[in-house]
Amino acid sequence: MAEGNQRAAAIYQTIGTYFGYTIAHFNDLYEFRNLLVPGRFSSGAGGDLILKTAREVLNAEFPKISAKIAFQTPDEKTKRHGQAIAAASLPRL
Repeated sequence: MAEGNQRAAAIYQTIGTYFGYTIAHFNDLYEFRNLLVPGRFSSGAGGDLILKTAREVLNAEFPKISAKIAFQTPDEKTKRHGQAIAAASLPRL
């Protein structure tokens, strides 16, 4: 994608579309306001396109949900430790 390959961009857009619908369906089960998006998949231009497309899907198809959900993305160093960050962010029961 960095070299302008539109097929690669289309793949990231497709992932973003699926991600947007997945977020909306998760919200049917669990009401949440903040969505932590760790992991290296959200890095770079491809990650930006995934999140942008997911937000567009939420805005178009689920505007009430979109208005109340904020994406939280850690910095690049933290993204490299994505699973550990997710585990550490779980609330105590």
